Formats: sequence, structure tokens, C-alpha cells
Amino acid sequence: MMAIRNVFLVGPMGAGKTTVGRRLAQSLGWDFLDSDEEVERRTGTRISIIFEIEGESGFRQREHRALLDLSARPGAVIATGGGAVLLPENRELLRRHGIVVYLRTSVAEQLRRTRGSAHRPLLNEGDPEQRLRELARVREPLYEAVADIIVDSPGRKVAATVKDVLDRLADENITARSG
Repeated sequence: MMAIRNVFLVGPMGAGKTTVGRRLAQSLGWDFLDSDEEVERRTGTRISIIFEIEGESGFRQREHRALLDLSARPGAVIATGGGAVLLPENRELLRRHGIVVYLRTSVAEQLRRTRGSAHRPLLNEGDPEQRLRELARVREPLYEAVADIIVDSPGRKVAATVKDVLDRLADENITARSG
């Protein structure tokens, strides 16, 4: 079996990638990295500001460069942005550098989890539910195509989702770091 370097979490905004990722990394004894946090660290500003100034395409290029660097760090759980799968080069990068876990959730759950967030630039205009449905229509096939593992996360406690991911990773011979 090929040595797995990283675990990547993909899925829509509000799926729990960051929350689940932190707990998953802790359980595995691995580092936790977040591509959105990395972009913000590098630019010194929020993603919503990057969207305002550079648009989505500018953000996606920054996100790609961040993923390139993060994926080179072995033994990490990496939470990706909801749209990271839009670029074919990102999908290839994820496949090449680790195992991909798709945290699948419903639009209703996304709305509940993201309601009132000022840090969701794609939800700042128009009807958020309609926008989430449109994003899901485009992105769900990409999440499914890139995923090695699919875990449903709506309405579940974080601990239950983490346990489900850990069980599925164990099926792939990925376990906690010893020592």
C-alpha cells in the first residue's frame, strides 16, 4: 500500500471541515492545516476582502498556491475551501498527495451553520439558499469524483462525524501516529 501523506477534507461551506479537521488531527496526532486560514495568513486580510479586490478567480489562484505548499507537509489533516475542487489542478493535487474525505451535508444544514456569517463572500448577495443550491449543483459532482471516502455530516455531533471518518480511515490503514 502507498504511504498516505495527508488527509484532505472537502465539502461545501458549513460542512464542518475546519471543526472536524481539528478534532480529527488531534485524534490522529497529526498537524491540522486550513487552506483558507493559510491564504488569510499570507495576505494579512480576510477572504471576503480578497474576493472584493481580486474576485473569485484571484482568490482561487491564491488558494491553489496555498494548497501546493500545504500538501508538501506530510502527516497533516488539511481542510480545503468549499470551492477548491473547482480547479482541475487542485483535484489532481489532492489525489496525488493524500486521501480525500468528502464531508457531505444538506443545504438546510449549511444554511443553519452559516447564517449570519460575514466571512462567507459567496453568500453576501441575493438569496443564500438559492446560492447554496447552485453551488451544490456545480460542486457536488466534483466532491464525489475526487473523494476516496464520503461521510455524511448533517445534524450529527462533531464527535460522531470524527469517529465515522476515523473508522473509514482505519479501513484504508490510516491510523494514529505511534509514539
